[in-house]
Amino acid sequence: MFWSENSENTDVFVIPDDVIDVVFAIKCKTLPVEHAYVLSMVIQQALPWIADEEHAGIHQIHVAQSGNGWMRPEDTEHGVLHVSHRTKMTLRLPKERVEEAKMTLLNQTFDIDGHALTIGKGSDKPFTALPTLFSRYVVTNEGDDEMAFMHWASAQLQTMNIPVKKMMAGMQNTIKAPHGPLFTRSLMVAELEPEQSVRLQQKGMGAHRTMGCGLFVPQKGIKAVNSDE
Repeated sequence: MFWSENSENTDVFVIPDDVIDVVFAIKCKTLPVEHAYVLSMVIQQALPWIADEEHAGIHQIHVAQSGNGWMRPEDTEHGVLHVSHRTKMTLRLPKERVEEAKMTLLNQTFDIDGHALTIGKGSDKPFTALPTLFSRYVVTNEGDDEMAFMHWASAQLQTMNIPVKKMMAGMQNTIKAPHGPLFTRSLMVAELEPEQSVRLQQKGMGAHRTMGCGLFVPQKGIKAVNSDE
């Protein structure tokens, strides 16, 4: 854990909209817990340019941890997610690609390992400049302990001219893919200045953005990092 105090900055910052999230309604009953790779492949087939866009990414689809007697399965290889009507699919896109993505994906149905996923209308979700950001999956090296990961993450932030004030590593996770497993950790970065917060959302951290890795989303506080909304 890194932790240092910060002086208050009252400068006004206008949030740029050159990169935004686009939130798509979806129609889908169930999805595999391990859907990152297949989702990435079908979206890349529909939007072949997305892998080459520096700031683009494909968020994994998440549902609540539990509800109505259902618990999120611990068996990630064979388990399924029960998708509610409120569940969305989110793409991170440069502004000039947004309308093309909306039109191309609208009403398309994809096969996600035997589970039908139909894409509905997309809505723009510009970045916010909250001081706390969270990424569920940041790719790390197999065998790296928490301290090694934190030093690597700190170096990545420094390359973006983002000083480390408060940062905390979280859960380890393995994402399965044909080219081999991806070893990841969650990461919270706090007490960011508004411009730093937006920059980290735009740039992300590490590899495999089209599989939902290295994509940061705002959190209202550190407590929210421990919840899977």
